Amino acid sequence: MQWPPLRYAEWSDTCETLQLWTQVVGKIRMEKMPAINHWWHVTLYVTSRGLGTSPIPDGSRTFDIDFDFIAHRLTINTSDGKNRGFELRPMTVADFYRTILDALSALNIAVKINTMPCEVTNPIRFEEDVKHKAYDADAVSRFFRILVLCSEVMTRFRARFIGKVSPVQFFWGGFDLAVTRFSGHRAPEHPSMMSLPDFVVREAYSHEVSSAGFWPGGMGFDSVFYSYAYPEPPGYPKSAIRPRAAFYSEEMREFFLPYESVRTAASPENALMEFLESTYDAAANLGQWPRIQLERQGASHGIA
Repeated sequence: MQWPPLRYAEWSDTCETLQLWTQVVGKIRMEKMPAINHWWHVTLYVTSRGLGTSPIPDGSRTFDIDFDFIAHRLTINTSDGKNRGFELRPMTVADFYRTILDALSALNIAVKINTMPCEVTNPIRFEEDVKHKAYDADAVSRFFRILVLCSEVMTRFRARFIGKVSPVQFFWGGFDLAVTRFSGHRAPEHPSMMSLPDFVVREAYSHEVSSAGFWPGGMGFDSVFYSYAYPEPPGYPKSAIRPRAAFYSEEMREFFLPYESVRTAASPENALMEFLESTYDAAANLGQWPRIQLERQGASHGIA
């Protein structure tokens, strides 16, 4: 499948609105799920139609919430055969929040969430946000196609690692799709971050990681792939990373690869896999990870 164009400036209003909608759904999952290490219990997952929660416990039954980016609907299904849904269209965050709570109430699902958004500038409580209300269905469809394609490559990359590795999962706070490999060693306490409480950061980075993902853009950046190591080993920023378009940001302390350079490559899948593998190689080699114990021996580093 051809990788579609997605310039952040062309859909920034929709991207900001959609991020806040996913935060409403993500916070519902966070309140109902038992805690899992590194906050893996709060994330969303790429599905064959969009983004979804997977089953969420609710007493003796479960329910799931799905963004359907093909039919452009939000659907809620329960394990006892009930369902509700509504159209995804231009609407304020406040309207989205009220509509989904009404749908949950109709299914006898009780939940109360913290309505202050995370990891966004100038946050507005969901119930008060009438500023963000854009929904460009074409742009969302292209974003979804990119998530599907990225997830396929990242899943192949994940499969080559037999140590502790995260699911390929969508973080609604940063609005990015990510996969993380772990060395198995504890990490030093992570410094404070302005965008997150200390307890969130320290749980997320309690162990050594090499993490990579896709971010659709914002804060002056266009859509990019990223990769970082924590703790960052000496020499990491000077590592030879492939493809050639990849670069290290001293400000963000991450490697970036512009999405557009991947999209227009002769093989976007191979270009992305090269980035994932070479950034991991740099983190694992310089960080002295026990690679022979962590990696599937004889795994191919390309896509056939």
